[in-house]
Amino acid sequence: MTRHSTPLFVRLGVIAALGLSLGVLSTRGAAASKAPADPTLVGEEKAILTSAPDVPPPIRRSHATKVVVELEVREVVKRLADGVDYQFWTFGGDVPGKFIRVREGDLVEFHLMNHPTSRMPHNIDLHAVTGPGGGASSSFTAPGHASQFSFKALNPGLFVYHCATAPVGMHVANGMYGLILVQPKEGLPPVDREFYVMQGDIYTNGRNGEEGLQSFDQSKAVDERPTYVVFNGSVGSLVGDKALKAKVGETVRIFLGNGGPNLISSFHVIGEIFDSVYQEGGMIPSQKHVQTTLVPAGGSTIVDFKVEVPGTFILVDHSLFRAFNKGALGMLKVEGPADLLVYSGKEVDAVYLGQQAEAGSDAGKRVASLQAQVQAAILADPKITTLTREIQIEKGKQVYMQTCFVCHQPEGQGVVGQIPPLAGSDYLAADKERAVRTVLQGLSGEITVLGKKYNGIMIPLNYLGDDEIANVVTYVRNSWGNTGDVVSPDLVRTIRSEAGPATTAAPSEFE
Repeated sequence: MTRHSTPLFVRLGVIAALGLSLGVLSTRGAAASKAPADPTLVGEEKAILTSAPDVPPPIRRSHATKVVVELEVREVVKRLADGVDYQFWTFGGDVPGKFIRVREGDLVEFHLMNHPTSRMPHNIDLHAVTGPGGGASSSFTAPGHASQFSFKALNPGLFVYHCATAPVGMHVANGMYGLILVQPKEGLPPVDREFYVMQGDIYTNGRNGEEGLQSFDQSKAVDERPTYVVFNGSVGSLVGDKALKAKVGETVRIFLGNGGPNLISSFHVIGEIFDSVYQEGGMIPSQKHVQTTLVPAGGSTIVDFKVEVPGTFILVDHSLFRAFNKGALGMLKVEGPADLLVYSGKEVDAVYLGQQAEAGSDAGKRVASLQAQVQAAILADPKITTLTREIQIEKGKQVYMQTCFVCHQPEGQGVVGQIPPLAGSDYLAADKERAVRTVLQGLSGEITVLGKKYNGIMIPLNYLGDDEIANVVTYVRNSWGNTGDVVSPDLVRTIRSEAGPATTAAPSEFE
């Protein structure tokens, strides 16, 4: 091995880790001298820690106390998206890390434990700490070890915490971030519901949606080209039966953080207006009646609003390709009586949900079920053609619900006089390769479908992978009364190569 064979960011990480270790050693002597007693403290309690989207209850006491926080670092494989796993590094086993709630003036005794199965040392930098490294220099912890330090919660606010072991960006990108609320002495205005939501950008070696266990991609991270941008650690973490829930007339507070490590969030709730915004996590409402608020990487905000009507309200990063294509999308489901004076229209969730539409979610569950059947079928009978075809159709449904359904409509009916129907289409049935070319290369000019003429433009979708195009064409050719054979990725690959280099750019990697 040459002396230059170790990646630079790893070598820097070892150097920084050694420095932090020496820093820990150098502070132990000082720690041996007992700190004077704080006469403002009354009693002691153990902090209640919660996993997102839950928040510990408001602190009702009127005095400061000693609060013991125990947080364990675990390196775990967890779901990132349907069929996609990732090796996360976590505070408490989840992404984001546990929500910590203390009161202004409390003395926080912090215990950081690094699980014996971890492969890396870790530490913690809490933005609520007044002291070197926000606690990082006192909490560098090897696998199988524990560290302890204390700090006074001097400043009220909603603060981010994260790992600060080098390479810092890699530790944060792998999920090592969370929120700590230092509640002001007088408390916050009461609300009916409090939720914990945190955004993060994730950089995988594989492309978005590529199945299997994915690993961290340093080049994408340095170039700030995230594969996924998600709420609470995974695509779909706040949709379907995992959606946030409230009732008509209730007030809702969202403690919102942005772990980054790179992107700024443009947080918006479709169909709601924030009554109050505590910008950048401060404790004084800085604006009222806000549509979208910016949350910097390593920063936070608090939004309060009242829900006046029932329905499903969609949480997004309003950099919309992140929401509809990379995962930064959630739901708030509100139940209760309608108020026609406030809103009288008919809600249609699917128009806004993209890949996270209920149909797409159902398709993901169906894929998992069918894959399990495939494994059982392999053991009993190698002839599994029918099952693999069904899996391809269900995967194609996921692509359709993400990419195609807004124009072509959920049941393939198209738009009268403008977009030809896919349901029962003789045009599709006549030529499988033409259908593939239409998706790859786009289509313009007059065509006839079911005896009616259409003259429009379909843009090329050549940024989709060969598997995705094969799946979606197979789905369309076998849905809504259509019957066709499967389309293989090899056929798509052949047609793509015949067409030459793609002339239509993929969606911007920075969107």
